[in-house]
Amino acid sequence: MSNYTPSPIDTSNVELTDDLKQLVEELARNVHDIWAIGRINEGWTWGPIRNDELKQHPCLIPYADLPESEKEYDRNTAVETLKMILKLGWKIEKTES
Repeated sequence: MSNYTPSPIDTSNVELTDDLKQLVEELARNVHDIWAIGRINEGWTWGPIRNDELKQHPCLIPYADLPESEKEYDRNTAVETLKMILKLGWKIEKTES
């Protein structure tokens, strides 16, 4: 049995600006793509249900085609990452390109 107790940084008092809220969807899409590339590189393919033995996963599809519940999981990862960066004192700003 493990004694591991997760202790993420408390970001409950951090609010994202409207600009950063717009960034969340782009980050969520990228999070999904990185996850998918990792799975594909490990030999996983799309399948209608998750099957670890056959290495099939129903979420090996484009982000736009994911069920809303899966998109929300990726959005939460993006939001919490942005909030942690701000909580640690970093500043995020867009530069003109």
